Amino acid sequence: MNVDKKLVRVGVDIGGTFTDVALEVNAELFTTKVLTDYSAPERAILAGLNQILEQSGCAFGDIDVIIHGTTLATNALIERRGVPTALITTEGFRDVIEMRTENRFEQYDLNIVLPPALIDREHRYVLKERMDSNGKPLITPSPDDIQTLITEIEEKGYESVAIGFLHSYANGQHEQQVRDALQAHLPQLSVSISSEVSPQIREYERFNTVCANAYVKPLIKSYLTRLVDELKSQGTVCDVFMMHSGGGIISVDTAAEFPVRLVESGPAGGAIFAAHIAQRYGLESVLSFDMGGTTAKVCLIENYAPKTAKIFEVARTYRFKKGSGMPISIPVVEMVEIGAGGGSIASVDGMNQIRVGPRSAGSEPGPACYQRGGERPTVTDANVLLGKLDPDYFAGGKMKLDVTLARRAITQDIADPLGLSDTAAAYGIVEVVDENMANAGRVHAVESGYDLSGFTMITFGGAGPVHAARLCEKMAIDAFLVPYGAGVGSALGFLRAPFGFESARSGFMRLAGFDADKVNQLLASMEQEASSFARQGLKDVDPVLERVAYMRYAGQGWEIPVQVPVRDFTAQDSQFLKNEFEKAYVRFFGRAIDGLGVEIVSWSVRASSSPLNVSPIKRVEQTRPAASEGSRRVFESKLEQFVESGIYNRDHLNVGDQVTGPAIIVERETATVIPSAFVATVQADLCLFVEIDKQAK
Repeated sequence: MNVDKKLVRVGVDIGGTFTDVALEVNAELFTTKVLTDYSAPERAILAGLNQILEQSGCAFGDIDVIIHGTTLATNALIERRGVPTALITTEGFRDVIEMRTENRFEQYDLNIVLPPALIDREHRYVLKERMDSNGKPLITPSPDDIQTLITEIEEKGYESVAIGFLHSYANGQHEQQVRDALQAHLPQLSVSISSEVSPQIREYERFNTVCANAYVKPLIKSYLTRLVDELKSQGTVCDVFMMHSGGGIISVDTAAEFPVRLVESGPAGGAIFAAHIAQRYGLESVLSFDMGGTTAKVCLIENYAPKTAKIFEVARTYRFKKGSGMPISIPVVEMVEIGAGGGSIASVDGMNQIRVGPRSAGSEPGPACYQRGGERPTVTDANVLLGKLDPDYFAGGKMKLDVTLARRAITQDIADPLGLSDTAAAYGIVEVVDENMANAGRVHAVESGYDLSGFTMITFGGAGPVHAARLCEKMAIDAFLVPYGAGVGSALGFLRAPFGFESARSGFMRLAGFDADKVNQLLASMEQEASSFARQGLKDVDPVLERVAYMRYAGQGWEIPVQVPVRDFTAQDSQFLKNEFEKAYVRFFGRAIDGLGVEIVSWSVRASSSPLNVSPIKRVEQTRPAASEGSRRVFESKLEQFVESGIYNRDHLNVGDQVTGPAIIVERETATVIPSAFVATVQADLCLFVEIDKQAK
């Protein structure tokens, strides 16, 4: 292939089971999946790149940009595989990360289990210092106390240190002083300070976030260094960028310094991908459903943009329960993530009920049918027994699945203990996992104040299209879209994401005493910070700026986001901000509250590249029946029986072709299950638009 003057872009997503690679040469797309290598993740990336470059006829030196997202930081936090880390905090606040907040997420559970603090008490140190809430130093830490602390840190052999002082979001001077002293004496030590990682109020969330950053920073920095070096050794000359959890792209250097920003990078790419598809089709209310080998992610997309938040939780001890996890205070695409993927392990609990996840077989050893030593039954094993996956065409035929091993695992662990047939046991596994995911979608919608009945689902990930139709049936959604390349949707989302960085800082102020000069000074500083990070990818292009004020009524515990214009404020803007807040409050809660003052708690400033131009697509109206390439018996959950289903190869379908269920549409990285009540139509951009067959109704 002649790639002269053609733009070659690569997106790479490391998941818990598969590493997805997508390459675009202008409008031409090439994709592949390889098993994730836990011991050296960069090896899987290189293996995937070699495969995809061979497909496209390109070489490593032809690549113009590589955009990467990973779950490595998330997995390190969940599995507690970080480096030996210490926390230095203000005297009297040593136990904040263990005391958490006063919220009790399960009020009547006497055996409630909270996630243990990321850093044990014996590794937490205090320093006599104090800053007031306005950033005025009250007690400056003494050099002798700092030196004593440095000696102890050195003797204990820590690899990383987190520093979180009270009110450092208002003034990080004391944190910077201690960091500089540590690095002067221990230059090899990795140090993270909360005033840079998460300069926001609420010390528990801020301390926890800087601890998480410090805990994984050496691991992620080492990995990114190895990755860049390996790519250069193969002949790449392009820049490598990282997807961050807020839905933008940052440099490798920034990611290495703030790895906590990568915690939801892969899922964020998937949400961006779904938002891009939604905009092309003019779908204002969308539920994004991403199911891979290890987890499933659900995200609401309104007006072509994913919902965002400035705090989220990882490693929840109670499924769907807010407050049961580890809070991370950074800008993030808001979604619900549960341990429900193709590799999720099924078991029978003490009450003889089938449970699925959150434990996963991952890629090592993987599901039993992978023939890699796995012996526990998984969702993938169940789908093989039910005919939803072709054992001879899994991953485009690169992997052969063993039906006998899948049946043995399900029989031993599920069917025999419950006195069921292997088919009934497999049906039970997929029905449980589908209900778990549907419940996650319903909970997420209810928490956000939405009714899913008017939404359209956009599904991707290796297992998403396999389960999408059943989820639509459970959630009363009439239609879903399967984009072209859905099996590597998150990697494709990286190629649709803007370069950008979001700065978030607290700046408490009541509108009754609105100080325009102070606000303008704070926002100017934030814009400079966000723009400097964004320009690492934008080169000489000025970024587009967006501002959000987080506001509340005086006395309330939490605030809501309010979009505000990018301009200098004056004293007269107090009333303008109040009006904008009340408009937003009415959208969230239905009515404003009279007689209460309004206050600003914090601000965020996003600097990013201009949005991609999205060409609208009209639904295909002229259709014709597609010709099947065979058939096989597939178990249909709603009918609770096997039905003869047509088999179609997605690469052989043309625009306007229509597939009526029951059917399976296969492709290299996934398969789309079309039950009896659904019909799929190939759209102009090769998306599958699958909807309930109105004639069948």
